[in-house]
Amino acid sequence: MVTALPRIGRRSRRAALAALVALGLLLWWLLPMGGAPSPGGRVTLATGVPTGVYARYGELLKQDLAHDLPDVDLRLVRSEGSIDNLRQLVAGRAGFTIATADAVAAYRAEGEPGADRLRACARLYDDYMQLVVPKKSPVRSTKDLRRLRVGVGTDSSGVQLITRRLLEAAGLDFDRDIVPVRVGIDRMPELLEKGELDAFFWSGGLPTTAVQHLVQRFPVRLVQLGDLSQALHRQGERTRYYRAAVMPSDAYPKAQDGAAVKTIAVANLLVTTDREDAALTEGFTRTVIDSRDWIGRQVHAAQKVDLRTAVFTDPLELHEGARRYYVSQKP
Repeated sequence: MVTALPRIGRRSRRAALAALVALGLLLWWLLPMGGAPSPGGRVTLATGVPTGVYARYGELLKQDLAHDLPDVDLRLVRSEGSIDNLRQLVAGRAGFTIATADAVAAYRAEGEPGADRLRACARLYDDYMQLVVPKKSPVRSTKDLRRLRVGVGTDSSGVQLITRRLLEAAGLDFDRDIVPVRVGIDRMPELLEKGELDAFFWSGGLPTTAVQHLVQRFPVRLVQLGDLSQALHRQGERTRYYRAAVMPSDAYPKAQDGAAVKTIAVANLLVTTDREDAALTEGFTRTVIDSRDWIGRQVHAAQKVDLRTAVFTDPLELHEGARRYYVSQKP
């Protein structure tokens, strides 16, 4: 019996080693390439009003994420716009959101709760400021809005933030010189059509569905905002996120009579917080960049998402997961 024990021990060790090898192979087979488990769980993306570009972009992005990150259950929630999106994000009601760069800067400058925790995943597309009036309106510039009923966006929207600054650049006081109607793009077109608004401001990607539909059923015109560019930038640091831009003649052909319209544009950012999981953020960022062509065929603004410019997320630093993705794309 004494001489037989070593032989039994050797067999046991060989069997144990074989079992470990088999287990290792099984784990290797079950895990995705790269050795790390795929991110999973419920994630919320705060978008915007149903008729805006944010909402449509979110719907299409959800479809792509379902393919790229099958274990992630992405939920979309409405919002009133950029400021509301940021508040939902820091409150933990959303894991990701979209917001304009100027709204992010204002949120940080005003010391809003959780502002120091904001991180960027990507620069997306630009929003174009659009001033819409009835076709026969005498309004030819922002200065002509004095004493008129003007849709300015809700109080938590990026639209109202820019509108206030544009009115200041035009020498108008938001509260005294116009009649501000605090509604969003989900209501402004209908109110204009009914004669309950004289004009409305909107900041969104081109074309915005709500404006596009309005143009098809009611004669409207886009008013140029290019004459405000210099005065806008004289307001200082807070307006450095705006650039002079031109809406191409085919953005809303019926509303532009074949002419381009000078305006102001601001970049949109995909935003999260430093609390978000790095692997999830890396995967989310990858899908945003990779989905550009497919989403861009349905949301024209998404065609502007570009790997070469996505890293320019001023005023926010990149989330570590997003940074990891961009480093992986270097040749």
